[in-house]
Amino acid sequence: MRFMIIVKASQDSEAGVMPSEELMTAMGNYNEELAKAGILIECDGLQPSSKGARVRFSGEQRTVIDGPFAESKELIAGYWLWQVKSKQEAIEWVKRCPNPMPGTDAEIEIRQVFEAEDFGAEFTPELREQEERLREQVKKR
Repeated sequence: MRFMIIVKASQDSEAGVMPSEELMTAMGNYNEELAKAGILIECDGLQPSSKGARVRFSGEQRTVIDGPFAESKELIAGYWLWQVKSKQEAIEWVKRCPNPMPGTDAEIEIRQVFEAEDFGAEFTPELREQEERLREQVKKR
């Protein structure tokens, strides 16, 4: 099972405050543990929403909204993508994580990634083949 582990933003992360050397070292060590355990697929931190944009869809119309966005607690500061056996295993790994926002309360969200079999008959053999081709193209990059 794949899970996306989402680090919620804080006022500091949204203000562009960079993590301390101590936190970067702790996170680096944690990421090494994840890699050695064979569960880490990918991870990264995200720039503040002030450097981002949103595209709102309304029928055929598209509207671009430049950041920053309100409610930092609803925004994402970083993420991991993991391959684990269960949600419980993901929870146990998250509980071992250093506090990503030292000096304040922080929250990490755990969300399971859809797999092909989750989509049922609507995910036709042709769509499955297309998905596999796309994944292979991405791997080659």
